[in-house]
Amino acid sequence: MIITVTPNPALDITHRLDTLRPHTSHRVAEVHEQAGGKGVNTARVLTALGRPATAVLPLGGPTGDLLRADLARSGIRHRAVPLAHGSTRRTLTLVHDGDATVLNEPGPRLDPADFGALRAAVAELLPGARALTLAGSLPPGLPGHAYRSLTELAAAHRVPVVLDTSGKALLAALPAGPAVVKPNAAELAETTGLDDPLAAARTLAGDTGTAVVASLGADGLLAVTPQGSWRARLSRPLPAAGPAGRNPTGAGDSAVAALAAGLADGTPWPELLADAVALSAATVLTRHAGAFDPQAHRELRPAVVVTRLPEPSRPRTAPCP
Repeated sequence: MIITVTPNPALDITHRLDTLRPHTSHRVAEVHEQAGGKGVNTARVLTALGRPATAVLPLGGPTGDLLRADLARSGIRHRAVPLAHGSTRRTLTLVHDGDATVLNEPGPRLDPADFGALRAAVAELLPGARALTLAGSLPPGLPGHAYRSLTELAAAHRVPVVLDTSGKALLAALPAGPAVVKPNAAELAETTGLDDPLAAARTLAGDTGTAVVASLGADGLLAVTPQGSWRARLSRPLPAAGPAGRNPTGAGDSAVAALAAGLADGTPWPELLADAVALSAATVLTRHAGAFDPQAHRELRPAVVVTRLPEPSRPRTAPCP
């Protein structure tokens, strides 16, 4: 089983538009609602792949009830932690012109008892887990070391962690030794202050033993790991978009699903990265986050090229006299 933890889940509302123009009214062509948040999307993808997964998430208020109902209806195993106060947030995604604009609400404030209940739910599931994903922003009230605490908990059970967050939450968790951190290019630059993705990934990885896998959008994935560094990308363009266009929302969450599954299976890095790129690309071709095109996934997998990158030369030290 793979556990996905989403401390700040949301009811994802998607509006599909022909185009988006500021300062004017728009006619919405389609509206879709589903349980969301990075970890929820990852659990949805894993479930579709036939991989046992359990989503752990705090839920509160009427919006939380809607998420709980959608998870049950979708057949996604989950452990809901009831919030003492507040209602689960919503996100609004405007899909337009082959791209997406996302509006994220901040989420309800979690108190120490809420986090204690969330941590206890994860602890109860860890003995049967083969990987744990921690994903998304931390909601108001949650301590900045929350992901570090959960990573330490997983380490005590020898369960590898894939951490998909950025900034202070990522840096605070690094000393606990997650197996993989997965920022996108913008988050990697924000966290390290470096614009070059490879230099930033190597700086972030340092000598910690943690692998850094960075999403580079259409350019695929960059991985800096203790076993070596690789670039993985499609060797051909994606198929032409259908009438509904493309939706890149959730592509990174599908990559996390592939990373977690690969860690659980002990898959070598080149194969793992190739599957993550193919699964992400197959997600872009669907209408909603947490879904992927199975046929495209199969067809794109052989089209992923994985290139090993040369390691930086280390300065020579003078021999001792």
